[in-house]
Amino acid sequence: MQLDSRQLAAFAAVLREGSFDAAARALHVTPSAVSQRIKALEERLGRVLIRRASPCTATEAGQSLQRHAQQLQLLEAQALAPFAADGTSGAEALPLSIAVNADSLATWFVPALAALRERHAVSLDLHVEDQDHSSELLRQGRVLAAVSAEPAPVQGCRVSPLGRMRYLAVASPAFVRRHFPNGLNDAALGSAPCCVFNQKDQLQARFLRLVGRARLNPPQHRVPSTHGFVHAALHGLGWGMNPQALVAPLLASGDLVELAPGRVLDVALYWQRWSLEAEVLKTLGEAVAAAAREQLLPMRQPPRTPSSKGVAD
Repeated sequence: MQLDSRQLAAFAAVLREGSFDAAARALHVTPSAVSQRIKALEERLGRVLIRRASPCTATEAGQSLQRHAQQLQLLEAQALAPFAADGTSGAEALPLSIAVNADSLATWFVPALAALRERHAVSLDLHVEDQDHSSELLRQGRVLAAVSAEPAPVQGCRVSPLGRMRYLAVASPAFVRRHFPNGLNDAALGSAPCCVFNQKDQLQARFLRLVGRARLNPPQHRVPSTHGFVHAALHGLGWGMNPQALVAPLLASGDLVELAPGRVLDVALYWQRWSLEAEVLKTLGEAVAAAAREQLLPMRQPPRTPSSKGVAD
């Protein structure tokens, strides 16, 4: 079965832009034309491919087609790349959907995107997602690459280690004096409010386990912003786990203090991307790896184990 390229482009645009109207603007056609192409594609395949909602999302059947559509875009861009230099083609930027956690986006990830943009004409569609859940966007076909905490490759993808992002439990000095006058005891940690990024954020719970208080469930404020998280700590809204790269100057100045000096959480990050031999993906991966080397801590080396002959490998 051969798919109509215009129908497939309309399908990809609706999911990328989030609505039929926005897709029509991106494709420079009418919303009616987009609707007709999607309807024809669904009738041809005998499946509903798009959930008509706000935003529009792919159905389970549409997810594999979404992955196929993005792969075709990459391969087409690579095929046309040799002709771009003389201006005969390649004028339109290639849309790239990437998943990245908010803390990486706020600290080390943007230089990688800038390096990519210097070499390839791309338009970036960033999906901000928790590192423990970003690989699901790869499985759904919504993104072609992701910063992830998952070391095992998603089916159809390749994975490489990036480094460790270090988090510290911090609060304002006034907050610590008010809520922890006698240190980090159960009563204080159970009643002192903490900040969480969203319902997926488990870093504060991991810190409580680290200090032996896993059973506690303190009051929470949801603050879905990396820089807002820092400001919440500065103004005494609650304590929270913040990237060391962001709070180091504030710790040095005394505007923030650590709740448990020396007790840190390191989150190992990995780069997951589709296993396509596309130059733009290779360049992106190299740029991400270079940016990670600059600002992340190196991965811990696993302990060396004896080989079957009793000699270290």
